Amino acid sequence: MLNPSFLPMSDGIRTLRIFAAQDTGRYLAAVQDPLIQEFGYLPAAKHTERSVAQLAETIAPQGITRGDLGLLSIVNDTDTFLGSLVLFNATRESAEIGVWLLPQERGSGHALGALNLAAIFAKQSGLHELIARTVEDNYSSKHVVERAGFEEVARGMDKTPSGEQAPHVHYRRILRS
Repeated sequence: MLNPSFLPMSDGIRTLRIFAAQDTGRYLAAVQDPLIQEFGYLPAAKHTERSVAQLAETIAPQGITRGDLGLLSIVNDTDTFLGSLVLFNATRESAEIGVWLLPQERGSGHALGALNLAAIFAKQSGLHELIARTVEDNYSSKHVVERAGFEEVARGMDKTPSGEQAPHVHYRRILRS
């Protein structure tokens, strides 16, 4: 289970913290991006100002308190929202992870840095592995998770965010001491 006492967590360039109300405007703008809509596993097909506010007000704090959902913001040194990192289906052993960035933040190293921070957070929380998956043709995502130490463990058909079946690559990162 995730332990919120280890948050926020920073590497000096970016910080992971619990998704908050001040993030809603940039989050709402980001989820309009076609790549996030195509490849992001978002909890709702259509986001509204109210639905995103609800993420910050209830879903994020309740999930991290339960320890099974970490809806986290990737922010810079001025606490500006850069993207989202989610740890979900967390158990005592593992969690699945997903990450996306605002279009203007891509290529900056923030996704890789956030994945590495998340691995530290998960290990400190007592987890032994992180799981990631992406559609086969999301080459950027595959590149980033592989650079972050995830190893391919399987391929198969899974649902995409739009509900269609597509070939996916499944990854795992063992959290070593």
